[in-house]
Amino acid sequence: QVQLVESGGGLVQAGDSLRLSCVASGGFFSTYAMGWYRQAPGKQRELVAAITSGGSINYADSVKGRFSISRDNAKNTVYLQMNSLNPEDTAVYYCARSRTSWRINHDLVAYWGQGTQVTVSS
Repeated sequence: QVQLVESGGGLVQAGDSLRLSCVASGGFFSTYAMGWYRQAPGKQRELVAAITSGGSINYADSVKGRFSISRDNAKNTVYLQMNSLNPEDTAVYYCARSRTSWRINHDLVAYWGQGTQVTVSS
């Protein structure tokens, strides 16, 4: 059974930084694409950053230049470094594992973490 456990969320002020971590247990972490999603109140869950097993990376336009995704396969961990946070980044952030090595989207998510709250005050 695969489990994803996120940590690192919290309450920060606009302009601050946070680093989210997601530790995976079970399964072959290094062989799957991973992603970070977020869901704000009243909005759909959206993919903000993705990384394939080979290290290819994509970002949502809203976070390009501010967020950075990375993975450490030796630690079964994926990270999301978030800089220059603004109130629009307030959401529950979810870690997700794909069914494939080369892509992640909502239809391809095999496992979700429980989520971690990020709140950015103005």
